[in-house]
Amino acid sequence: MTDAQILEMDKVLDMLAENALSEAARARCLALEPLRNDKLLENALRETSDAVAMIERLGQPPLALMEELAARVTAARQGGMLSPEELQGVATFAATVRRMKDYLRHGEEFRLELSLTGRALVELGELQTEIDGAIRGDMVANSASNLLRDVRRRMEVARASVKQKLASLLRAHPSWFADNYVSERNGRWVLPVRAQFRSQVAGTVVDRSQTGGTVFIEPASVRSAQDELNDLAIEEENEVRRVLYALSGAVADQADAIESDMALMERLDFAFAKGKLSLQMGGRAVPVTRDRHIRIVKGVHPLLGRERAVPLDFEMGGETRGIAVTGPNTGGKTVALKTVGLLALMAQSGLHVPVDEGSCLAMCDQVLTDIGDGQSIAENLSTFSAHMVRTLDILRRASRDSLVLLDELGSGTDPAEGMGIAVAVLEALAHRGGLFVVTTHYPEIKAFAESAPCMLNARMLFDRKSLQPLYRMEIGRAGDSCALHIARRLGFSDAFIDRAARAAYEGALQLEAGDTEARTERGPALETYRAPKQPPEKSRIFERGDCVRMFPEKQLVIVVEPADEMGDVLVQMRGGRKRKVKYKRLKRVVPAAELYPADYDFSILFDTVANRKARHEMDRNQTDRVIVLREGKETE
Repeated sequence: MTDAQILEMDKVLDMLAENALSEAARARCLALEPLRNDKLLENALRETSDAVAMIERLGQPPLALMEELAARVTAARQGGMLSPEELQGVATFAATVRRMKDYLRHGEEFRLELSLTGRALVELGELQTEIDGAIRGDMVANSASNLLRDVRRRMEVARASVKQKLASLLRAHPSWFADNYVSERNGRWVLPVRAQFRSQVAGTVVDRSQTGGTVFIEPASVRSAQDELNDLAIEEENEVRRVLYALSGAVADQADAIESDMALMERLDFAFAKGKLSLQMGGRAVPVTRDRHIRIVKGVHPLLGRERAVPLDFEMGGETRGIAVTGPNTGGKTVALKTVGLLALMAQSGLHVPVDEGSCLAMCDQVLTDIGDGQSIAENLSTFSAHMVRTLDILRRASRDSLVLLDELGSGTDPAEGMGIAVAVLEALAHRGGLFVVTTHYPEIKAFAESAPCMLNARMLFDRKSLQPLYRMEIGRAGDSCALHIARRLGFSDAFIDRAARAAYEGALQLEAGDTEARTERGPALETYRAPKQPPEKSRIFERGDCVRMFPEKQLVIVVEPADEMGDVLVQMRGGRKRKVKYKRLKRVVPAAELYPADYDFSILFDTVANRKARHEMDRNQTDRVIVLREGKETE
């Protein structure tokens, strides 16, 4: 499978094609690929936006089916004769071109660039009038020529004379005939004569019934009139063919204009298919830039829809080039991963994406994915082998302009070795400088993301009370698989859970205590991330009182406490609410030294009124016991 198929872009293109009317436009929808030229992409997105605007303001566009129209035009060019039905199809197309030209002319009132396409459409009014005047349904009308009208009038007279004579014979000798009506066999008017009365009726036997009990005879008395009718039929056929050839010639004369209109109608069909898809999924145009920044606000997987999916908020870029997503199974990690990749492909293909305002996506030379186990009996690939084959290919192809998406990185093998490989892969991706998102259960990967200056952790939220995933992503904090918690809630005993916890984390505890043998067993990479931590170097720039901007909210906040050993900075937001934020999400705007004097009492900013009063009381009265309020809780 290709990367686009893994991300289910082919299913999105199927949805797009369903909105196209002509076969040519449907084929163009299915062949849609990401654009890597800024100008072409800008034009493609504008085309989609214009289509949406016109549908919203003017209603559905009058598009043409154009089934087999190209073949009919080619046949006319080559001197062929088109049938009345084929000519009617040409006239219908001409009428649609006229309606589309009017539709687009109204679109010009809204200054939409797509509407200017109408100026290039060639009106085929004269051809439409000529065909409509000569064709009625599936036949050439009497009005096509004076000669045809006259021949058909004479045919009616001759036919009436024949039928009148035959009817007289039926009335005169009813016992001779099997039925009391005149019929037509092999182009001749006949009477159904009983076999025993065959000799009573002079004439030519034209046909017999299956049983032989009835013979169909053309009486000699009407032969001359019948011959005249046959001659008139030949004359009629010749005139019909002359009219059809003349109309086919008129189509050939307008072949260039028809083909030009067909090409423009195909383009419009494709553009309006994109517009219809946008309206179906609640999409919008998203800027696609080369600044290597992705921001998804309330993004929805297109195949799930807003009714079923929990919107995704996601951001990376700048110094943050990698995100490690953790959380419980079935918590939405893979869906989030696919959503990021699929929205990137769609936007870069000129499609609108289902996100809210404020979103942006990065121009990518390729979106590389390893999602799914990739097992193959035919190719003798296990889950781990399939992952390694795919990952190796990704590392060979990835560049600074790539977006890499890896699901369950390092899974399918021994956890210690899988972790080591996962760390090595992340280091290689970080070295390439592109954007990458991985999902994992390994705590060591979380530690790596915590320490790597270009990475952030993210977690899928989980309701520990209901044991249900919330399918929401929180960037800046690592999650866990919640396996032990789920096991406890499902009824496993505390002793069982404690034993499981020791088995799971004993190795890590040994490393923290400095166990050399454990380090050797688990590998050198883990030692780096289990060693006692100091605040990351880059986090130490933040000092108490600094005014900083918090991303992705872009909100101005004040530093309450510098970064701890995990790199978390305590900040105060509007309204006095405090929260810990990863230092990578902060950018200093004004240092504290420029805002406050050296001896400034920050308790004025950060303490509650109750705290300050209590401290003042303690200083004034030497109170031995004071109740201090912090974040709405009482502590002594």
